[in-house]
Order: sequence, then structure tokens, then C-alpha cells
Amino acid sequence: MEPPSRISPIPPGDLSPELREVHDGIAGLVAHEQERIVILDDDGALIGPFAPMLTFPTFGVPALMLQRAVAAEARLDPAVREVAILTVGAAYGARYLLYAHEQTADQVGLHAAQVATLASGGRPPDLTDDQAVAHDVARALTAGRILPGSTYDRAVRSLGREGVGELVFLIGSYCLTAVVLNCFDVPVPVGHRGPST
Repeated sequence: MEPPSRISPIPPGDLSPELREVHDGIAGLVAHEQERIVILDDDGALIGPFAPMLTFPTFGVPALMLQRAVAAEARLDPAVREVAILTVGAAYGARYLLYAHEQTADQVGLHAAQVATLASGGRPPDLTDDQAVAHDVARALTAGRILPGSTYDRAVRSLGREGVGELVFLIGSYCLTAVVLNCFDVPVPVGHRGPST
């Protein structure tokens, strides 16, 4: 028997008009951009990090706005972003984050061995310079350390100052997502392969 869920997705009909608008916006955006990722349950309710974000909208909706801003203003190469996100997901062991971004990484050109290595917490040997920098920065920051000066300087040379700024807010936003997922023990959708299988 499965333990009871720590948080239940909210059916769209049970949401306030304001939260229903947020729900529908997320559902439409993700379905359009990442149709392979399951984000709705059988009742049409958002799952993954979105269920707790809608359950606690005072904090969850601003968190969603941060995610949206980081995505909308993205200038880094998508594969560089996915390397950083998978590095965060692996550091936290956030199952749903890894499930979703293993698929996204595949879509932006990372090959299966790279994705598997990143999802298990490793550093693939064949990353590009920019991807390697993103991994190293994410790994250092998720370990709770000050980013070494040599790594920071290398990141600025590789990504530019604005790129480093984007990278750090990307990493921070996904650290928040991973913490939310782990607090509420959000599972991978039933019938879908998780990172540990």
C-alpha cells in the first residue's frame, strides 16, 4: 500500500479564478513547449512542483514568476541550461525535476550518456566548455560553498558577466524547485521512468 501523498494536486474547478488563470497558463505553456513531460493528472490538475506552489500561493506564485522570468529572459544555450538544471536535480535527488529535465535535455541535444551521467551526479567528460562551466558552477553552489575565484573567472570568460548572472539565478530557482519537490516527496508520474530506474 502506498503511503498517503503529502500534498494533493488541486483540480482546476476547485481553484479560485486567479489561481485557475495561473493553472491554465502553466498547463498551456508546458504543454506547448514540453509535450513529452506529464504535468497534469487524470483530473486535469497540475502535478510536480506546481501542486505545492498552487497549494501555498502566497509563496508559490512568486516562485513561479521567478521561474517564468528566468525562462523568458534566457540567453544561455539551452543545453548549457539543462546541464545546470540536471546538476541541481542530481545534487538534491529531486525525482520529478530529474524526470522532466532528462527529457528536456534530450530535446536540446545532450546525448543519453551525458544525461545519465549528469542525473546520477557525475560530470560527463565530453561536455563543451560552456556546459562544463555550468556544471562546475552548479555543483559548487549546490554544495553550499562560495564559488572559487578560478571557477568564477572561468565562467565569466566562457559565458560573459550577464551569462553568469543568468546562470546563478537559474541555479537558484531550480534549487528552490528541488527543495519544494523534496519537502512534499513529489513522485514521478505513474508509469513513467524515473531517474533511479
